[in-house]
Amino acid sequence: MYYIDPHIHMISRITDDYERLAQCGCLAVSEPAFWAGFDRASAYGFLDYFRHLVEFEPKRAAQYGIRHFCWLCINAKEAENVSLAREVISLIPQFLERPNVLGIGEIGLNKNTRNDAVVFLEQVDLAARYDELVLIHTPHLEDKYMGTRMILDMLKSDSRVRPERVLIDHVEEHTIRHALEAGYWCAMTLYPTTKCTPPRAADMIEMYGTERILVNSAGDWGPSDPLAVPKFIQEMKRRGHSEAVIRRVVLENPLRFFRQCRRWPREWEEALNGQLTADPNQTPAAAGLTV
Repeated sequence: MYYIDPHIHMISRITDDYERLAQCGCLAVSEPAFWAGFDRASAYGFLDYFRHLVEFEPKRAAQYGIRHFCWLCINAKEAENVSLAREVISLIPQFLERPNVLGIGEIGLNKNTRNDAVVFLEQVDLAARYDELVLIHTPHLEDKYMGTRMILDMLKSDSRVRPERVLIDHVEEHTIRHALEAGYWCAMTLYPTTKCTPPRAADMIEMYGTERILVNSAGDWGPSDPLAVPKFIQEMKRRGHSEAVIRRVVLENPLRFFRQCRRWPREWEEALNGQLTADPNQTPAAAGLTV
């Protein structure tokens, strides 16, 4: 089954992982800006990182017939330094018209501090001023519920924010309902040790349905699995869910959300749909699809 991984940090993956993703049916990846494994010392480190996301990584993905999209921001883990964060935020507009940029993300909270909140709100403002989609990181483990409620309250206070243009990531059993009821898109991150396993994600699909819900692997520097989405697909099949239901979560929902970006390549999606409908057994590369 073909799918899109809407949140995977390919900068931290070896090139062989692109080959494995393609073999499993991955058509496209979406890579949010995130922590580099260490705190960067200056805004210039982010400048080079943004160039990597918009210039180099799409070429690496294209070798395997995979379309690469990205998001730009200063991540929550480095947002405690407000002066640095503001320097980084000032660099982002110059990249916003690059064709593979989907919006501002993954912004959010790390430890639910005042500085976290200040930088989060300034990046929400950036997204509102430039009419960009927003991808949100919710905190880890014991900080998740409080952080998610803080994020929802801050978003609600800005009348420019349209919930249908915001994706709240890393939702779990105790936070998914709050985000869905507020009208936002949600994503479950399939991690082997934290966040959410494929069986737990399948449980939540069975409880809440498929509307405005995505799944992703994150695939970053720590223990993670770039093939987590195919494992979710297998779990859903094992439980007897139809191909139509699974496809809605892993392919149609990401496309529905991403299409709201004004730079979304509709001609690529049309070609993709046409080729795969003509021969659903072909891989994108075999079908001659350009990325």
